[in-house]
Amino acid sequence: MKRTTLKFIAACALAASATGLLSMAQAQTKLKWAHVYETSESYHKQSVWAAEEIKKRSNGKFDIQVFPASTLGKESDLNQGMTLGSVDMIISGTSFAARAYPRLGIAYYPFIFRDADHLITYAKSDVFAEMVEGYRQKTGIQILAYTYYGARHTTAQKPFTECAGMKGLKIRVPDVPAYTATPKACGANPTPIAFAEVYLALQNGTVDAQENPLTTIEAKKFYEVQKAIMLTGHIVDGLTTQVAPHVWNTLSAAEKTMFTEVTREAAARSTADIKKRESELVDEFKKKGLNIVNVDRKSFVDAVLKSSPVESMGFDRKDYDRITSLK
Repeated sequence: MKRTTLKFIAACALAASATGLLSMAQAQTKLKWAHVYETSESYHKQSVWAAEEIKKRSNGKFDIQVFPASTLGKESDLNQGMTLGSVDMIISGTSFAARAYPRLGIAYYPFIFRDADHLITYAKSDVFAEMVEGYRQKTGIQILAYTYYGARHTTAQKPFTECAGMKGLKIRVPDVPAYTATPKACGANPTPIAFAEVYLALQNGTVDAQENPLTTIEAKKFYEVQKAIMLTGHIVDGLTTQVAPHVWNTLSAAEKTMFTEVTREAAARSTADIKKRESELVDEFKKKGLNIVNVDRKSFVDAVLKSSPVESMGFDRKDYDRITSLK
């Protein structure tokens, strides 16, 4: 075979290889997955696992980078970014989604869930499926999975044992009516502050108190700037994994199934992690010198039901009854 022929064959092979590599590069879809939680938290760790799993199952088609700890903005920015196209996936509480589709907000009505298992049962229920579909029709955003975030408790510099003990307390809460319902019912002064700024606000006395699950109190080190934890458990909270419409609408049926299965497995892993850690933290906080207070929970429930009944917050009593009756 002539040298020129060999050179021609080699050139063709090189060109074919380059074309193949270019085709692979063009076929790869890079996605941004953002949240406001710390890298030490299970939500982040399991998101990283899910991103790698999706890449593996798609043979490298989807290359997902996870951005933690408000790297791409505070939670309201991330939710807005889903429609603007600046982020592709998020983990977020449905309180933000409820701004566009209010029905979802009922999950934050105080004391609607008995515990973590009740919340997860709700995530698998027909009533939640209806809400997911309604939200998608309204915004194009697809909710894939629901993760248990934890029972929200109250921290402060001074302990209290009943609803009346919150009177006059300046407490940081998310800027959502359901979160403010309990403090308002008890005469406190709810003060919205961005999540990333809460530690400093507690440290410099901008607010006296805050409310979050035990795992968040640990991760954000709020125990360093608070002296007491009141086990109010006023909201059993959850986070949703969501995919933006500019991504979801381009996926094949098989890819949609794969994204759903992987993110739900990640959510189940996180839920198990959070439940386990919650059971350990009371004793650990006691060892750190914090005052752990069991409160008269009924005093809080009665105050909320009296001052902010379900209908007054724009929610449907039928949804409330369907959710509270879930077993």
